[in-house]
Amino acid sequence: MEHIRIDKYLSVACKISRTDAKKLIKGGKVTVDGKVIKRAEDKVCVGESQVLCDKKPVTYKKHIYILMNKPSGILSAATDKRVKTVVDIIPDNLKRDGLFPVGRLDKNTTGLIIITDDGDFAHRVTSPKSNIEKCYYTELDGELTEEAKNSIENGAVLADGTKCRPAKIQMLTKNSVYITISEGKYHQIKRMFGTVGLGVNHLSRVSIGKLKLPSNLEEGECVEISPDELKLTIS
Repeated sequence: MEHIRIDKYLSVACKISRTDAKKLIKGGKVTVDGKVIKRAEDKVCVGESQVLCDKKPVTYKKHIYILMNKPSGILSAATDKRVKTVVDIIPDNLKRDGLFPVGRLDKNTTGLIIITDDGDFAHRVTSPKSNIEKCYYTELDGELTEEAKNSIENGAVLADGTKCRPAKIQMLTKNSVYITISEGKYHQIKRMFGTVGLGVNHLSRVSIGKLKLPSNLEEGECVEISPDELKLTIS
């Protein structure tokens, strides 16, 4: 069982500063298992101790997992001095310290991105060794021929000589496809289609593993997902 300081517990669970948490503790507003706590350094057992603040139950989540439908023009980063990032547009009710995106989407790419404060989970999802598939809806500036499709599916060789893993392509129309890859090189999909003389007009990620972008989630909107639901990304 994990034991943490009560001021940290309150800060995370109530989305308040450590200073404000200490004020609540000193004011006798906090009880743990029925006993009033007066010292910020006292420890509580996460998932076992019953914590009340102003007689209301307080639940601590060690980590948070947020699914966002990333809009175009927003940077996949935790912070940036020049442009808005995915963390900047998270609603206040889901914000906490330490959030960052799991992997990256290009600035003008839309779709599914996970934002969390769980580094172990992020590493597992992004590591090439995990071989997790990511699927993208793609609109091209020309017709994808069968020969070009086969070339990409068999493993495109980029302009710099880099060999990509085999991809999967599902044709929707002559110039729109779903493409599934299991790695994340810089601008990879655009570069892959570039090897067959095609440009990408629109790119949107629709799934990571078996976790799909909800059809009713508008661009810029977020939803919190549980650790159990996130197992879909690595199953």
